[in-house]
Amino acid sequence: MSLLKTPPRRVVTGLDDQGRSCVIFDGPVPDHGGLATVVWRTTTAPADNSGVADTAAPFSMQMFRDGGANFVITEIPPGMGRFMHATDTIDYLIILSGRVVLELEVGEAEVGPGDFVVDRGTVHSWRNDGQEPAVMAGVTLPAIPLATGRAT
Repeated sequence: MSLLKTPPRRVVTGLDDQGRSCVIFDGPVPDHGGLATVVWRTTTAPADNSGVADTAAPFSMQMFRDGGANFVITEIPPGMGRFMHATDTIDYLIILSGRVVLELEVGEAEVGPGDFVVDRGTVHSWRNDGQEPAVMAGVTLPAIPLATGRAT
């Protein structure tokens, strides 16, 4: 999360030794480097909420293929190159700061702070034409692939 001035705080709940609800993690989101940082992930649906292991891990495109859910923060620096791609997921995104252009095969949409995007497994790319980084948070969930056959 090198582009953010202050690392975002992550609070994760769980159960203590007596089975009572408690905070199990309270601190900065683990920084594994790269443009995307995993806040939390599960590898199954429904999720297994037992245990106290930290599931944040270095981001990988393979995470979109394991049948789980991912909570990710993504930074898009100014001038970032175009990378058209699709995944077999539904992605719920919110722009936290900066502005970014969502490019599609036909058309595009510029989005900024407070805007929500629901990407339903379509071929797309992100472009930052501005002078400041764009930061978005999102949750990805497995989805039935679209008929395009272009998932990455």
